[in-house]
Amino acid sequence: MSGQSVGAVHSQRAHFDQPLQLRSGGVLPAYDLVYETYGTLNAAKSNAILICHALSGHHHVAGHYADAPENIGWWDNIIGPGRPLDTDRYFIVGVNNLGGCHGSTGPSTLNPATGKPWGADFPIVAVIDWVHAQARLADLLGIDSWAAIMGGSLGGMQALRWSITYPERVRNSIVIAAAPKLSAQNIAFNDVARQAILTDPEFHGGNYYEHNTRPTRGLRLARMLGHITYLSDDQMGEKFGRELRNGSFAFDFDVEFEVESYLRYQGDKFAGYFDANTYLLMTKALDYFDPSREDDGDLVKTMARSKANFLIASFTTDWRFTPARSKEIVAALLANGRNVSYAEIDLNFGHDSFLMEDAHYHGVIDAYLRNIKL
Repeated sequence: MSGQSVGAVHSQRAHFDQPLQLRSGGVLPAYDLVYETYGTLNAAKSNAILICHALSGHHHVAGHYADAPENIGWWDNIIGPGRPLDTDRYFIVGVNNLGGCHGSTGPSTLNPATGKPWGADFPIVAVIDWVHAQARLADLLGIDSWAAIMGGSLGGMQALRWSITYPERVRNSIVIAAAPKLSAQNIAFNDVARQAILTDPEFHGGNYYEHNTRPTRGLRLARMLGHITYLSDDQMGEKFGRELRNGSFAFDFDVEFEVESYLRYQGDKFAGYFDANTYLLMTKALDYFDPSREDDGDLVKTMARSKANFLIASFTTDWRFTPARSKEIVAALLANGRNVSYAEIDLNFGHDSFLMEDAHYHGVIDAYLRNIKL
């Protein structure tokens, strides 16, 4: 890995008393956002980059905690001195979105009106709601304009939404492994995952906190399903093939194939730390994302509102958000005469490729960022 890690980091909390009107019609009277920063904001406050997280992500993007050195940020391989997101040059901000389960106001945090966890009463949130909340955090930090906003998957959708909703506040939008809206197949995958949670007997209509239990079986199944879609067929074949754990068929329904063992491990691990209500909210935000809906499905008209320069990146083996979906965004931007760079990167990790360390992929990001004028 080139460059260095940012080392020990700590999270911060910002409280907002101004009510936030949500796309769903609901209102959050007040809320907290947990965030982390890396590097130093320059005097002109022109070197800030916002990192938007994907479905299961959070604010801990880089470095580690002093009391938990094993807890390394989810995009640590790309952030730090000498890395593409060079903290000697840029001020990097990571935030846990509303509805999250890593400290920001969400279903598992206390509702001040009741003194109990929000649970099922927490309102549905949309990508545009996150963007409005992030804009308020930018105000708090004194950042009028982001040098870049960057994210993969659902994070890339936020970077795209920022460029449409706050065109004057985004100079560069880096959209990785994303899409202008979900396909029917993607919505279907999300619904099956939600059904696994909603039908878990321990779900209790979303108010499982009061029952001192968690719908871990449903969340485990949801993650197993999701994980299958994040990987490529070739990668799964290379990694597991049809390998048996014990070398022969057992003729029962226990774990026999190595891929089964892997998926159950990933499901159990995820269900151990993530909140089921947050999973429901995040997948719904994915389903609802469709900025062109405001323009009767005309993405060209929608992207006309953007003013940023763009880097759009996709991966050849990503079948959940295929390169064709990224090219839809590129075409809409080009139709508006926008300055857009496109990279289709040959990596074998499926949708998860955006998280991986790869010299070519990181080189693309690095080259783009080095051309940004601060």
